[in-house]
Amino acid sequence: MFETLGNKLQDILERLQREKALTDAQVKVAMREIRMALLEADVNFGVAKEFVARVSEKAVGQEVLGSLNAGQMVVKLVHDELIETLGGESKQPVLKNDGNVIFMVGLQGAGKTTSTGKLAKFYKEKGRRVLLVAADTQRPAAREQLRTLGAQVGVPVFEVANDETPQQIKTRLAQTMQQDFRDLVIVDTAGRLQIDEALMDQLADLQGALQPTETLLVVDAMTGQEALSVAQTFDARVKLSGLIITKMDGDARGGAALSARFVTGKPIYFSGTSEKLTGLEPFYPDRVAGRILGMGDVLGLIEKAQQADMVTMENKKAEEFDLEDLLNQLRQIRKMGPLGDLIKLIPGMSRALPEGFNIDEKQIQKIDAMISSMTMRERRSPKLLNASRRKRIAKGAGTEVSEINKLVKMHEQMKDMMKMLQRMSGGKGMGAMGGGMKGGRGLKPNQMPPRLPGTRR
Repeated sequence: MFETLGNKLQDILERLQREKALTDAQVKVAMREIRMALLEADVNFGVAKEFVARVSEKAVGQEVLGSLNAGQMVVKLVHDELIETLGGESKQPVLKNDGNVIFMVGLQGAGKTTSTGKLAKFYKEKGRRVLLVAADTQRPAAREQLRTLGAQVGVPVFEVANDETPQQIKTRLAQTMQQDFRDLVIVDTAGRLQIDEALMDQLADLQGALQPTETLLVVDAMTGQEALSVAQTFDARVKLSGLIITKMDGDARGGAALSARFVTGKPIYFSGTSEKLTGLEPFYPDRVAGRILGMGDVLGLIEKAQQADMVTMENKKAEEFDLEDLLNQLRQIRKMGPLGDLIKLIPGMSRALPEGFNIDEKQIQKIDAMISSMTMRERRSPKLLNASRRKRIAKGAGTEVSEINKLVKMHEQMKDMMKMLQRMSGGKGMGAMGGGMKGGRGLKPNQMPPRLPGTRR
């Protein structure tokens, strides 16, 4: 989402870092460029103006001008201000032992019902006994969708009848809870294509009856500045406690997400990162700021690896790395999400990769199919793969022998690369490669990792 904004900010800040010392005029020009970059990214005018004013004030207050590290200091100031604009410290809904009710509101099409299902999965995995409430009586398809999501997550769904009053809903819900105790109720409310008084009256009445502990507004990041006025209107009528920003994986300019917390004063609790039920993540302002400025998100990458239960190869030597190991690692990595998105979490990679760099996920699936068509003995000993075996494997994988040849060559290149990294880490196992490189040495241009089939660079 923030790719265009991030590239522009990084260009501006890189120019500043190349200067041995900064003048007042240079800082003013840079701040003007940053403000224009924010406005072009659809950031609210008041937010952009305030952002630049605060960075400029801090730069002058910390005597940045003339300092040999002035460029680095400005980068830090911009980074810190981005974090503050996005909300400062990460915040999450505060849940009690029981009696928790999360009230989901938002316009139709923002992803409210889908986010409700994702939230149910998120909290169920944390040990909560969740009940979903289908209270969108305006759109029958929403109730059907919530029933489907509830079945996928494995939580029951309480359906509101078309003619039920808020008090009747409260009474019947209480009776249901007595029969089947639940410590978290998530209510999917009615939405409209646009805000109207009937919608607000209905939401206010139901909110008054259920007395939710949290009222979350689902904001579509693709709607831009319009999302901010929607958020303010909802807050005026139903008193929001937090926000969920959906479609953060889209190609929107990102201005709404950057402005939402500043304009509403409400924390962003979660961000929607995909259509999958697992595509809901706690919102971390510092990590998002890091991604925007090309600093990556190592903690996010580690968490994805932990969630995927990555198989470690701590004591494995490079020469022992076989095709079975390659298959296992590829499958674990795919659990972490699209490879193109994962690469962007590595510090500096978003800028280091050539324009147009792409990873074809279908090619990764093809590698899986080719290795899966081999016997375990062939996977463990690729040298056994003579012409007849390769022909059999290609037929089983639905591909050509030439693709099998490319796979074997790629595997050999990976082993050579691992041997080199192992020597740099002092001859330790592959688990030590990441942190064991002596002197902080990186790869030289002619030591780039082997290219996976289906990728371009």
